[in-house]
This record gives sequence, C-alpha cells and structure tokens, in this order.
Amino acid sequence: MGNPPFVGYAYQSNEQKKDVAAIMPNGIKNVDYVTLWYYKAAKLIQDEKTKCAFVSTNSITQGEQVAAVWKPLFGNFGIKIDFAYRTFRWDSESNLKAHVHCVIVGFSSAASQTDSAAEPAEYTKRIYINEKQSIEAKNINGYLLDAPNIFIEKRTKPLCSVTEIIRGSSPNDDGNLLMSIEEYTEYIKAEPQGEKFIRPFMMGKDFIQRKPRYCFWLVNANPSELKKCPLLLKRINAVKEFRAKSKRKKTLELEEMPMLFEDMRISDERYIAIPKVSSENRKYIPIDYLDSSVIPGDKLFFMKGAALYDFGVLTSSVHNAWMRAVCGRLEMRYSYSNTIVYNNFPWCAPSDEQKAKIEQTAQEILDARAKYPDCSLADLYDELTMPAELRKSHQANDRAVMAAYGFSPKMTEREVVAELFKMYESLVKNSEK
Repeated sequence: MGNPPFVGYAYQSNEQKKDVAAIMPNGIKNVDYVTLWYYKAAKLIQDEKTKCAFVSTNSITQGEQVAAVWKPLFGNFGIKIDFAYRTFRWDSESNLKAHVHCVIVGFSSAASQTDSAAEPAEYTKRIYINEKQSIEAKNINGYLLDAPNIFIEKRTKPLCSVTEIIRGSSPNDDGNLLMSIEEYTEYIKAEPQGEKFIRPFMMGKDFIQRKPRYCFWLVNANPSELKKCPLLLKRINAVKEFRAKSKRKKTLELEEMPMLFEDMRISDERYIAIPKVSSENRKYIPIDYLDSSVIPGDKLFFMKGAALYDFGVLTSSVHNAWMRAVCGRLEMRYSYSNTIVYNNFPWCAPSDEQKAKIEQTAQEILDARAKYPDCSLADLYDELTMPAELRKSHQANDRAVMAAYGFSPKMTEREVVAELFKMYESLVKNSEK
C-alpha cells in the first residue's frame, strides 16, 4: 500500500509537525513521521483480530523515541509486537540512490492473541536478525529485544550512585576558533604571541583517530594582550559576524561574546572521554583518558577524575551490550548519550576483591594499548587489526565485570541485556519508593 515519508522529527515541515501534534497523545512531539501510521493503525485494529506490519525508520526502536512511540501503543491500545526484523539498509530505487536504515515491525492488538493457545505455531514471536538468522522470543519489546516492555527514558542524573558524565563544549563559531594541526603551525609562526591562548581540542572523530585539533580558549583572556594579536582578532570578528546572522535566539545572544564557546564545559583534572558517535563494526566503543589540557568538544562526553574501576566497567562487554540495546543510531553507527545510555545504566555492586580485579584488568587494557603508541583507537579497535594482547586484556576485563554482576561467562549478549533490563526495572522501582 506504499509507505509514509521517512522523515525524522528534526527534519519535518511545519505541516508535518501539525500532523504529529494532531495525532500523537499527551503532547508527544519528538517522533519520526512514520509513527503516525502506527497510531492510526492501532486505533483501527483495537479489539479486532487484524494484524499489521510496517517498514519503518529504525530510529523508532532506538534511544529516546522508544518510550515516546511504544509506551502509549502498548499501554493505551494493548498492542503486542508479533515479529520484528532488526535494522537493515534499504537502498532506494530512485536516481538519488538514498540509503535508508529500516526495521520491519509486525503487530496486533491483544484481541488477536486471545486464542493463541489453540494455534501456537501462528503466534510464535520471532525476531529476524538478518536474512539467514532469527530467534524465537517470549516477548518483543520496543527495542526489538526478547525482553520485558521496559522503557529507558531520559534521565538528567545517574540512576546509580556514580560520577556524572558531561557533554563537552560547543564552539558555535563557524570554525573560526578552531585550527587543524597545519593551521596551528602556520599561526604560531605568524603570531607567536597568541600561542598562550591555544589549547588542544578534540571532537569524537579527532579522539578516535588520535589527531587533535587546536582551539583558541579565551576565557579570562587579557584584552590588552589580545589586541597584540591581529590575526586572532580577525577570527574573533568572524565569529561575531557569523553569530549575528543566525536565526537561533541563543546564537544571537552569543554575538556579544564572540571570544567564547557557546558552552564552556571542561575538566580541571584527567578525565575519561567517550565519543558520541562510534562505528557499529566495533565490539567496544573506544574510550580513553585525556589530559586536562585537552578541551573536549560537544561530540565527546567526559568523566572528571574517573578511576580505573570506572574505566573497566565502561569499556566492558556488559556496558557495551547495554549501549547497543538502548542507544540511538546515526545511520547504523552508535550514538552514545548521557541521558539515555549512561544515566540509566545499572552498575554492579562488586566486592572489594571483584573491584580490585576489574581495576587490574582495566590497567592491562591500557598497558596493551601503550605498546602501540603510533596507532589510533580506530586502528586498535578494528576487528581485523586489533592486537592479540589487547583483545585478551578486554576478554579478561569482560570476565571480571561479568563476575561482579553475577553473570555466567557463557551468557549471550541477548541474555546479558535481559538481565540488565531486570536490574534497571528494580532500580527504578526502588528509586520511586
């Protein structure tokens, strides 16, 4: 019957936003346009035995959209997911050759499943991983996992008693406060008196490739010293002009402070950095320690004063399994977040001996990396080129963290995620008491 426009909520026209406002309940706005078809279908099949299936943008089963889309469908309409085909790339047949990342979701109302005992084969829930692999499921939730219908919603503070992670600083400068290594070299030759205002700077890609850029960090800069740097003043003026042309209110307000980043979130001590976006082909998101001299950009999250234990848990297969289950995606790449992924992550409660073991294996990971100082994190965490000693160190760390959770080392990632969902549900209930 054709398909609705695959339009993400950030790209909807005013007319489409009006459609969302008219159909979605309780003022829900931040959903993909395809969601409206789910709601219309859910209303039509309520208390009926009709079944539906849609090809959809995969984002409705990821990140913060899951609760917005599926919580009302499950709760208000009694919808159950009958089968699901997880994310695949759908190549457009048009001349534009657009690549859309999709899922297929089949669903029905509770009424269609009342006689499931009489026809068990028909009502077997199934999750398709790819064209050749599928699994039977007891329940398919909004993340397309065989797990309870639990929703991971935005949380401003960690659910567990752990150190917060913070998003780095946004320049909002049209590139005028930033420099590549080559630009940095040219600048200090031409204007050496401005070197005191320069700091190393990293976004997520810079971090993973270990190719730092540089930025002008002008917090509390002396005006008389700045006036001795005409090339720098030219850049500051370019920032002012860029911000003055913006239609965004916050950017217009920043015109009066062209020397400064929009956000100024930095660490005064060594910190763990986590890239916001990372390849889906990696088993582990590459995380690492950075010196306080490095300004983290807004494509990095950072944890101030993080201990080896924190590093060990965050780099483990347990945390990465949780991340893969609940994070948003940029196409297929992982899109990490503090509000959805980190703040909702159920941390373990290790014994002193277990904690010491995690610290030991975490250090072994860092030691294994140190043997390859010329390699980027992209090199080290490529599944084809990952050094054997680094892989073994990660495997030892995975076992140590699994033991701290009380998980069997034989558990599959799917089983680990199911247990983490149970832990999350228990933690939420306890926090609400």
